[in-house]
Amino acid sequence: MTTSAPNSPTPSPAKTPDTRGLAGQTVGDTAICEVNQSQLIYRGYEIADLAEHASFDEVAFLLLLGHKPSAAELSAFKQEQGELRQVPASVRDAIVRICRESPKAHPMSILRTGVSLLSHLDAECEDITPEAELRKSKRLLAQIPTIIGICQRTLEGKAPVDPDPKLDHASNLLWCMTGVRPTALAARIMDVSLVLYAEHDFNASTFSCRVIASTETDLHSAVCGGIGALKGPLHGGANEMAMEMLKEIDRDCAGGAMSVDAWMQRAFTEKRKLMGFGHRVYKNGDHRAPILRSWGLKLAQELGANATKWFSMGDEVQAIMLRDKKIHPNVDFPCGMTYFVMGIPVPQYTPIFVASRITGWCAHIMEQHANNRIIRPLAQYSGPSLMPWR
Repeated sequence: MTTSAPNSPTPSPAKTPDTRGLAGQTVGDTAICEVNQSQLIYRGYEIADLAEHASFDEVAFLLLLGHKPSAAELSAFKQEQGELRQVPASVRDAIVRICRESPKAHPMSILRTGVSLLSHLDAECEDITPEAELRKSKRLLAQIPTIIGICQRTLEGKAPVDPDPKLDHASNLLWCMTGVRPTALAARIMDVSLVLYAEHDFNASTFSCRVIASTETDLHSAVCGGIGALKGPLHGGANEMAMEMLKEIDRDCAGGAMSVDAWMQRAFTEKRKLMGFGHRVYKNGDHRAPILRSWGLKLAQELGANATKWFSMGDEVQAIMLRDKKIHPNVDFPCGMTYFVMGIPVPQYTPIFVASRITGWCAHIMEQHANNRIIRPLAQYSGPSLMPWR
């Protein structure tokens, strides 16, 4: 029999990993995207390479059809997208009415309603064959910027503009929202941001889409679930909250009333959740963040001091978070500043995210349906012990 040495310390029990929220758990396979500490890869292509050399239209084709487009394929895809951008008049009128009668409704909720309305008018809505789902994916990709534009223009008291079939996806999105042709730099920045946001494996909204799709329901229903998940401030809404935080810092620190460091220390003491920092997967920094920051700063420098101040403040906040909490920014932090200096209303940040992530969602829905098994995990019961009713 083995005995312990006299006075030997009792071994500490192994710490049980915190797996709440499926942290650290692998729950399925995908050929669409790989996320690791040093890379984000879409179907074999690394994100920095794509952000520098590919357009969003090319990335959308890659994600939806599974391969890099040839020049002829890309031209045909862009032409098809341009032809699909109009939404039915009944959908346009319903969105206008909702925006007028409920002006405080979140644009993400309005977008969710718009997608749901489109489903009723799509003859292939209930068809989950691969061919039909690809066609529906293309239609949603084309029509979502139009819905976003109708919403924003109505909220501003302006008439919606028709989408422009000759513009690329990013430029048409800005056109639909503003009624102004974007500058080359603004269009490029929006295009890069859409590339960065297009896909990210089993994030909360994509996993929601896959769970819903696993019941063999239709693509529109799964996408509506993804929009609902992305709306939350712990997911897609983080870019909105990050910018609201910077605006609050700017107000509180105006005229030297307090330093940014003092503001941050107060936030730490109050245990405030500071959005745009940290990531479930990336522990050493989100490699998308510096890409978008550099593009946003380039525009800010053209616009002058009123724009660059947000990046100076953001850099200070970022440095304090790294110094005191050892936490890096994620892509939502520079996104907030970048979209703000572009003049985009904060509540539209997350709908713009949808205009990109719809490609990843639809790719995952199609992948789920191609090799389906209903997603039904088990739960560890933590309620009261069994008791008699009488």
